[in-house]
Amino acid sequence: APGNRSVALRARMEERLLGARFRYINQQLYTSSSREAVRLFREDPQAFEIYHRGFTRQLLRWPENPLDRIIRYLRQRPASLVVADFGCGDCKLAASVKNKVHCFDLVPLSPRVTVCDMAQVPLAAESVDVAVFCLALMGTNLQEILEEANRVLKPGGTLMVAEVASRFEDVRAFLSAMAQLGFRSVSKDLSSTFFVLLEFAKTGPPRPRPVPGLRLLPCLYKRR
Repeated sequence: APGNRSVALRARMEERLLGARFRYINQQLYTSSSREAVRLFREDPQAFEIYHRGFTRQLLRWPENPLDRIIRYLRQRPASLVVADFGCGDCKLAASVKNKVHCFDLVPLSPRVTVCDMAQVPLAAESVDVAVFCLALMGTNLQEILEEANRVLKPGGTLMVAEVASRFEDVRAFLSAMAQLGFRSVSKDLSSTFFVLLEFAKTGPPRPRPVPGLRLLPCLYKRR
């Protein structure tokens, strides 16, 4: 029936517009600082919802969500460890483990979220055992964000990073840059073609900047 056809057409058009908006917001996040990202979503809260929906849809195409790996990892460690989840989204990590989890993001998709700039989280120095960035290392001020993770981690604490595989030009250069930021590589899992999972231990404070090699390519989604 013509009525059904026009409904389907409209739905397809809306879908395409949402897709275009998701790609635009995504590009903004990779090409601006974390401070600018805070401002972007404060001015347009609906943008984050569109971003999160598009992001979730991309993840559904993957055979595995790296967050599930991190959840499994945490469940094998003591529940007494305090966790900071940088870029927590809908707080799936906090809902899946017994640990105390501080959830930080740019918009409160859940009441558990503390809204803040990832380079300035409201935590005391050396107050957490595990810091997590699951597909959340965005922004042009990566070094500042990782220095903030170093600040809040206890000496010897764990940093878990899961990132889209195509963002790494050179994993070895990235690991040596991380060493200068006070993080020793403990393990790296490159078995997925979709993402890289890295585990670090905090060895001490970051060395004075700048740190060459701390480069991740933006993850820009093509139009499908």
